[in-house]
Amino acid sequence: MGETSTINLPIIDLLASDRLSTAAILRQACIEVGFFYIVNHGIDKDFLRELFEESKKFFSLPLEEKMRLERKENRGYTALYSEKLDPSSTTKGDPKESFYIGPLHDDMCNLNQWPSEELLPNWRSTMEEYQRKILSAGKSLLSLLALSLNLEEGFFENIGALDPPMPFLRLLHYPGDTSGDNEEVLGASAHSDYGMITLLATDGVPGLQVCRDKDRQPRIWEDIPDIEG
Repeated sequence: MGETSTINLPIIDLLASDRLSTAAILRQACIEVGFFYIVNHGIDKDFLRELFEESKKFFSLPLEEKMRLERKENRGYTALYSEKLDPSSTTKGDPKESFYIGPLHDDMCNLNQWPSEELLPNWRSTMEEYQRKILSAGKSLLSLLALSLNLEEGFFENIGALDPPMPFLRLLHYPGDTSGDNEEVLGASAHSDYGMITLLATDGVPGLQVCRDKDRQPRIWEDIPDIEG
């Protein structure tokens, strides 16, 4: 992976009164780092705790039960080692499980797969509520991004970039090394995300790293400390 160190990322306050100054900080963060924290996003810690607990309940189900929801149309469950985000990696696949939930509107909602309510009665409602909350936070962030580009706050909505919005919620579970091999284990191998922006919530367990210059050799990977909220 290369060298590692720790980085202090800028913090973007979505409720800051001085929107222009916040947009300027965001602009520098995107140019110099590509990553940042957001606060005052409207998702309280009790709800986040509930979200992670519901996620844990699903990944704790027997494999046979999870495979009933195997991913189709980019919705549903992907098992351990079934994805490899870095094609150049020599490993058999990334040691992680994931679950994809697509947009909730119109006909697209029908493509989503859901666990049995008998097994997980609160699961679907929790995930749908989280997607609605995170979509609201995302729209607030996009208005700041527009300002950071010297555009009007409502630019992305005005041009139809969010008509309709196409958020994907992805739950992730990293169980650690389950293979017994001695090779380096990366829960998610090196990658750049697709789409316009990624909002990532963590449960405080360390492990997240970013690389600011993928072409530099050796690559420098920097640890991202967890900040509550």
